Amino acid sequence: MSCILVAEDDPHILRLISLWLTRQGHEVHEARNGLLAREFFNHAMVDVLVSDINMPGLDGLELIETVLNEGRVRCGIVVLTNRWDHGDIRDRLARRGVHVLPKPFSPTKLSELIASLTPTLQPESSP
Repeated sequence: MSCILVAEDDPHILRLISLWLTRQGHEVHEARNGLLAREFFNHAMVDVLVSDINMPGLDGLELIETVLNEGRVRCGIVVLTNRWDHGDIRDRLARRGVHVLPKPFSPTKLSELIASLTPTLQPESSP
């Protein structure tokens, strides 16, 4: 499975995503804000970044720009947002290959999106 960093300042949403993705077999790392996520990328790469937009210190848009410019994510980025302008954010980020899921989101939809970003990292099904 894949290595995922979840950057989310709401502890309940962070825990929900981490538990869900861990149960799906992924290696999950947590960052409680954009600054901690950027620090994580100083030492490691991940297959997928799942990030909130509105975070203190360094928001998700700034984090994503930094990560994309430095090439620190191997397969893709998923943004979760409850901002009313998520359509504008989606259009802006889509040009960079970033996927946007509006909150509230379906954990199943998140898993499906991650699987589509990391097809070679998914276990092969048995015949």
